[in-house]
Amino acid sequence: MTTATAFNYCIALQPICDGTMTHVADELLYRAHGKATAADVHDHQTATARVCNIAFYETGLANLVGSRKIFVNIPEEWILDPKLLPPAPEQIVIEVLETVAGTPEIISALQRIRALGYRIALDDFVPAPDNNPLLDVADIVKIDVSQPIDHAWLERLKASGTQLLAEKVEDLDTFNRMRDLGFQLFQGYFYARPETLRLTARTRTNNHPALMRLLNEMRQPDADYKQLENLIAQDAQLTYVLLKYANSALLHHRGEILTIGQALNALGLRRVQAIAISILLADNGPASRLLLTQALVRATMCELLAERHSQSPEVAFTVGLISMMGPLLDESLEALISKLPISQDAEDAILRRHHTLGRILTSVEQFELGQIDDWPSGKVDEFNRLWLESRVWTTQTLTGLENTI
Repeated sequence: MTTATAFNYCIALQPICDGTMTHVADELLYRAHGKATAADVHDHQTATARVCNIAFYETGLANLVGSRKIFVNIPEEWILDPKLLPPAPEQIVIEVLETVAGTPEIISALQRIRALGYRIALDDFVPAPDNNPLLDVADIVKIDVSQPIDHAWLERLKASGTQLLAEKVEDLDTFNRMRDLGFQLFQGYFYARPETLRLTARTRTNNHPALMRLLNEMRQPDADYKQLENLIAQDAQLTYVLLKYANSALLHHRGEILTIGQALNALGLRRVQAIAISILLADNGPASRLLLTQALVRATMCELLAERHSQSPEVAFTVGLISMMGPLLDESLEALISKLPISQDAEDAILRRHHTLGRILTSVEQFELGQIDDWPSGKVDEFNRLWLESRVWTTQTLTGLENTI
């Protein structure tokens, strides 16, 4: 009997934005745990293969990230054998790990990869004699800005036309300083910080109270469609976006949707709820928009898990969503919840992590952070599937909204 080695890993996407905080790319991350360690090259290849198979072949880039670029860490063995690389070179940026030396063999392989249409990024790059040759074939250099920076070297890189990506940008001050130094791309958690949200916020132009009432009404198991129509009609921007979206080529309705009621029936409550949230956050600035995808993915994962644990999917979606609405709206969760007539169980789940819903929310957050060391492989596989399903739904829901809100 052959015994298969179990690999615990989770998939994640970390946003990459430009100098205006516009979401322009994502990095596909996997975190190997348990028997899979970073020091074991075979395990590294196995995890990469599994993640790429799910992301590129089973799910597809359009469903995963829309039209944005996607950065993928590629092991040295795949660099030397380009037929293993994922498809769609025009959308993929190959990340060369910091452990890869710039040998003549690697340089030649990267030149072939670039000729196929892929862009090359150097991950966590620090200049040294054994890796400096890599700069000749790099389109993007990723630099850990939490470490001291050689400014003279940085100026030479800029002069060569290489695009600079700042990694580990943890606050708005660092973002601004790195942008002033000439970095063009940024990756980190600075967009999740409350001060970032405050300083990048715009004045809301939509009917905020009506949207909040709408979100609350839609979570009801027996939602009154007539009441929903009345609330939607109070916000001209939401009405316009819903009708335009319902008639978009994405849904193949060809201009047949003429009323709010028809749009509700065509889109379904969950999609309308996501669109209303997008409208709510659209004027909060780019930092809120960067967090929106994560919020909807979390809410959808909670919803799907609730169905497996005999809990209300509608309430679970709201619990997942509200758990991120504090930073999204620059308000404490306690203050936000006080304005919404949610159930005591939902409040306990969000603020105190009580009951089954609270445990579901905690598990989703642990998965987001890669804190799965002690999880059985079956649970990890389930959460990976749920994350992918949730990400696909979120991407499809938000596709087409960018130019209308």
